[in-house]
Amino acid sequence: MKKALTIAGSDSCGGAGIQADIKAFSANGVYAMSVITAVTAQNTQGVLYVQDLEPETIARQIEAIFDDIKVDAVKIGMVSQIESILTIAKSLNKYKDKLPHIVLDPVMVSKSGYNLLSKDAKDTLVNNLFPLATLITPNLPEVEEILGYDIKTIDKMKKACEDLNKMGVSAVLVKGGHLEDKAWDVLYDGSEFHIFKQEIINTPNTHGTGCTLSSAIAANLAKGKSLYEAVKASKEYVTMAIKHSFTIGKGVGPTHHFYELYKNSKM
Repeated sequence: MKKALTIAGSDSCGGAGIQADIKAFSANGVYAMSVITAVTAQNTQGVLYVQDLEPETIARQIEAIFDDIKVDAVKIGMVSQIESILTIAKSLNKYKDKLPHIVLDPVMVSKSGYNLLSKDAKDTLVNNLFPLATLITPNLPEVEEILGYDIKTIDKMKKACEDLNKMGVSAVLVKGGHLEDKAWDVLYDGSEFHIFKQEIINTPNTHGTGCTLSSAIAANLAKGKSLYEAVKASKEYVTMAIKHSFTIGKGVGPTHHFYELYKNSKM
């Protein structure tokens, strides 16, 4: 079995972060491992509190995994502090000859508006983790924060892909879930564009979709799929998970990571 590692923050209500990553890895057929960067207190209504772990704790977790287990892909999610980012970059560079794929989801703001990346850490993230990434998967608000201009059209999404590529990233998937009239994503591999056209699904329950997508892509890359094939399969998986999402709590509910498994086992 291929093995994938997520480096991210936890989500106490289980819909996003480390918990979503592990579910997505498992649902997509790889063994899941984790390095926790922060502990959050959150529920379906929002993020209430974040406690970042000490950089030494993050480094020791990464070291423990790589010194013992072959890692076939890494997904990086919420890393909110400069020291954490620098620690992850230094640690992964130490093992870069053992790293075929890194998928970076540059998580900056939660759906409820909580800043998950400190404002002064944005440049550190770009300068230190972008060059390590096989693929980055920002949504439109994240791209606008990084590049400093509004993005409302597919053409602007393509321009954003090219601009992000120039910042040292091998490939970019700009997610269009915040577009007004369509749910299209644009993939740019440095030379060619691919547009993934999915239907808009009318549900409030989309907690953790970004975490889930990036983790599914990492899982599919770990299994040997090409970048295009990995993104395509992962988009189909996330669309299914959103279609069968469910309500828990009083706010934005989670997607159904294991719908196919539950359906096949008649659970």
